[in-house]
Amino acid sequence: MAEPAPIDPLQTHELASHKHDRALVSCGWDPTGQWIVFGAEDSGVHRLAADATTPLTLPAAGAAAHDSWVWALGFTPDGGRVLSGGYDGRLGAWPLAEAGPAAWLVPAHDGWIRGLAVSPDGATVATCGNDRLVKLWRTADGTALATCPGHESHVHAVAWRPDGQGVVSCDLKGFVKEWSPTGSPVRDVGRAEALWKYDTQFRADIGGARTIAFRADGGQVAVGGITAVSNAFAGIGHPAVCLLDFAAGKQDLLQEPKEKQHGVCWGVAWHRQGFWVSLAGGGGGGWLRFFKPGEATEFHAVKLPANGRGLALSPDGRRVAVALADGRLSLYGLFAKA
Repeated sequence: MAEPAPIDPLQTHELASHKHDRALVSCGWDPTGQWIVFGAEDSGVHRLAADATTPLTLPAAGAAAHDSWVWALGFTPDGGRVLSGGYDGRLGAWPLAEAGPAAWLVPAHDGWIRGLAVSPDGATVATCGNDRLVKLWRTADGTALATCPGHESHVHAVAWRPDGQGVVSCDLKGFVKEWSPTGSPVRDVGRAEALWKYDTQFRADIGGARTIAFRADGGQVAVGGITAVSNAFAGIGHPAVCLLDFAAGKQDLLQEPKEKQHGVCWGVAWHRQGFWVSLAGGGGGGWLRFFKPGEATEFHAVKLPANGRGLALSPDGRRVAVALADGRLSLYGLFAKA
């Protein structure tokens, strides 16, 4: 059997695509590599095989998973369950392979759940939302473990430290906070200042953080969103990723496209071979971009057929799934075509 082609982002190309009947808003790749799950502008948690075939909505029979869009997704480390957070404020856990009824479904936040993350050991899921709270839940049964107040604006994303010794959250204004595994406040990590400003004329917060991810060694945290906003109502600005030194809480670098586009960074992920992958969508269209850690502009970019809204790397790092605003879930290979 021939050896698989080596990973090379410069050779990124589309492998497969699945068309849903509604616009997509999120996606995730289960740790076993067998399934991709996505949320759309409907109430379902949708499962695909890893080649973008055999679609199924969870649960396979019965009522819809949520009462609104499913924006937040995560998985237990063994791939046995997918966790979902909806704009209805509910958090649920679903058996992934069996596609059966929810293991549990609980009211979690007052308003939208913006993000969730499962701890490396699988025991705890962290959530955040429009109620300006971070909350911790027991993954096994949905028992509430802790409520973490402290943010002064909508909390858009959460991420566990790679060593599992804490969880971080970022809010609309770019403030990043760290919490212990039991929910106690640890520190204010820092701020992605470039992603937010206050418009004194319109008296409105403009810009903002949307996504957060750690480098594998935990030394750096990436906060993605929109910068240089020039219109408070239309949200005209540029997608950007602010890289913070996690220990010092200071900005290392602001990563932006070489050619400025209008849009928002909706997803960012660290690739095991030492580069960042980011997803943008907005007035300038959808883009996948690849950045080296110490460089302010991308070394490669791939134009997407529609605005990107969700990003997920496969467990082996060879593929990336993107949730698109035209209803497509598209898979891209990070290697040369066969």
